[in-house]
Formats: sequence, structure tokens, C-alpha cells
Amino acid sequence: MASLLSSSSSCCSCSLKSIKAVSSIPKLSPVRIPVPQRIATKELIEGLRIGDGFRSMENNVTVPVTTSQDRETPASASIATLELYAVLEAVADRVEMHHNIGEQRENWNTLLLNSINMITLTAATMAGVAATGTGCEGGSILGLNLASTLLFSAATGMLVLMNKIQPSQLVEEQRNATRLFKQLQSQIQTQLALGSPTKEDVKDAMEKVLSLDKAFPLPLLGAMLEKFPKTFSPAVWWPRNSQNRERKQSKTEHNGWNSALEMEMREIVNVIKRKDIEDYERLGNIVLKINKILAVSGPLLTGIAAIGSAHGGSWAATMAAVAGALATAVNTLEHGAQAGMVFEMYRNCAGFFTLMEETIESTLDESDVERRENGELFEMKVGLQLGRSLSQLKELAKKSRYSRIEGSAIDEFASKLF
Repeated sequence: MASLLSSSSSCCSCSLKSIKAVSSIPKLSPVRIPVPQRIATKELIEGLRIGDGFRSMENNVTVPVTTSQDRETPASASIATLELYAVLEAVADRVEMHHNIGEQRENWNTLLLNSINMITLTAATMAGVAATGTGCEGGSILGLNLASTLLFSAATGMLVLMNKIQPSQLVEEQRNATRLFKQLQSQIQTQLALGSPTKEDVKDAMEKVLSLDKAFPLPLLGAMLEKFPKTFSPAVWWPRNSQNRERKQSKTEHNGWNSALEMEMREIVNVIKRKDIEDYERLGNIVLKINKILAVSGPLLTGIAAIGSAHGGSWAATMAAVAGALATAVNTLEHGAQAGMVFEMYRNCAGFFTLMEETIESTLDESDVERRENGELFEMKVGLQLGRSLSQLKELAKKSRYSRIEGSAIDEFASKLF
């Protein structure tokens, strides 16, 4: 009983203390939070006024506005940068176009070659059967002769068309165009990554694109390159006046150039002229002559076979069968071995060395070394294009100088790649 009384008294004392503590807390004055006056939707729309990138309302509150022009054109991007991006998009599109058309024309070469050979062999077989006349009546022999004549005539027409357009050469043109457009695409991307381009850079890229379009045309009618020119000439896919433009490089002492480097570059140009370009021109002329002979021989043989089948008789049919077999061999040698592709490959190799020659000579002709490309960078680029190290370039220049002094021919080509 005593414990219960003590506990109840302690609880009462604690409750009295808490009541006193609560009553001793100071009263805070009420704080009013200002609420902005609501603006009706109609009044807000009527109060908006767009000008100079801001919205102005009747309560003198301005809100910045992002216009469509600000979204489309970043402040940091210049007009030249945007134009160069547009050129880059066009170059990427051309890469895809030339790649797709190259695959299509490669299919042309395969399908036409197989089809013409099958037609010619079938006609030759018919002519051979008609020549023997074993187990065949007169009507059957006449039918075989007529059928073989029609097939030989069709093969002659298809061969004339195929030899005119040279599908294997068309394929090689598109391969080279794809490679060169990819190279230009990489150059533009590097230019954009290094810094802000100028109008001259845009103009230079445009000229390169148009020069490539002219060097490797897509249409066949009217714009197709001559497949049997009178003389061999290297391919040209670069603007001839682009080499003398001012080049922007980091300025060092003499811009990386000295008399020894200039002499080295001149000797390398001599080797390119005397060995590489002359060799590819010689090989190109040989392939051109062979291709001309094969292009004439194939339709001529199928034409002779068609005439022999039309005349009938044992000897005429035998001649038709032999001529058809020879035509198949000639057609396979020309288009199966892709003589047109080899000719185009030599044209592009000769064009590559001609471009190197013009680039080195135009750089050395610039008297102001500060306007040239940096000498060390230029030497490294030449070495990479020729497949040589810097020490091998110097060794080649020494050999060229000694052979020129002694009056003997150098026994080494400038390029180790091809």
C-alpha cells in the first residue's frame, strides 16, 4: 500500500513539471507568407510578348525564351563548321552509293560471263552434233543449225555490249572511288576534331568531292570513262590547283625544313618519275593492247560461228563448233582474268605516284617555308605512303644521288607497297 502511494505521488509530480515546462515556452508571432497573385490563363496569353529572346508580361517579369534558331545553331558553331558537316554528310552518302553500285556491277560481270559462256558452249555443242550428222535426219540437222545460229548471234551481241562497258573495270572504278571517298571522309573528320575550319577548308573539301565525282562517274550512258583509250594515262582524282594553297601548321624554327630534307625530297621525286611511274605506264600499255585484242577476238569468233551454222554443211558446222569453243576460251581469259580491272588498277597506281610527285614538287616550289606543311610531318607522310621508314627514305635518296652522278639506273623502286 505504501509503495502504491509513493508511485502515484511521483507520477503526479512529473506531470506537474511537464505542464509547467510547456506553459513556459514563449509564444511565436504569426508569420504571413505572401502568395503571388494568380494570373488568369487568358490574361497570361494576352500579356506575352516575344522580343529579342525574352517574354515580357504585364507584371514586368521577363522569362528567357529559346527560339528555334537558337536550338538549331549553337553559339560555338561557325558557318564554316556547319558547311563542312554538310560536305561530310554528302561524302558519307557517296561512300555508300559507290559501294552498292560496285557490288551490283560485280554481279553483272559474274552473271554475264557465265551466261555468255553457257550460251556459246551450248551452240558449239549443237553445231558439233549437226556436223557429225549421226542418227539425225535432215530436219533435225536444220533445227540444230538454226538453234546454234540464234545462240551464236545472241552471244555475239552480248559480248559486244560486255566488252564495251568492261564490267570488271567498272567494279575497280567503284572500289577506288569508295576508298578515296572514305579517305576524304577521314580527313574532314580529323579537320573538325582538330579545330574550327575556315571557308578555305570548305572550298577545298568541295573541290575534292567534285573532282572525285568527275574521276569516277556513276552513270554508264554519256559519262562513262573510255575503256579503250588510244594511249595509257594515269587516273586523276584531285583538283590540280589545290596543292599551292596556304597550309596552316604550327610554326617552329624553319617549320621543320632544311636543305638536307629538301634534297632528300627532290631525289625521291626523281626515283618516282624514273622507276614507279614509268613502270606502271609500261605495264598499263601492255594490258591495254592485250585487252583490245581480246575484246575484238571474242565477238569476231562468235560471229564466224554464227555464219558457219547458218550456212550448214559438215565443214561449216565444224568451223562453227571450233570458233565457238575458241570464243569461250577468249571470253573467259578476258573477263574471268578481269583484264579491264588490271588496266584500271595500273591507272590508279600511276595516278597515285603522279599525285605524290605533284604534291612534293608544289611543296618544294613554295619559297616561304612558313607557308609549307611542317617538314617533319611531311617527311613522315611521304614515308608512310611509300611504305618506308625515315631511315629508308634517306637511304633511297643517297642511292638516287649516287646513281645520278655515276650515270647509271637505280635498281630500286620508291614504293615498297606496290
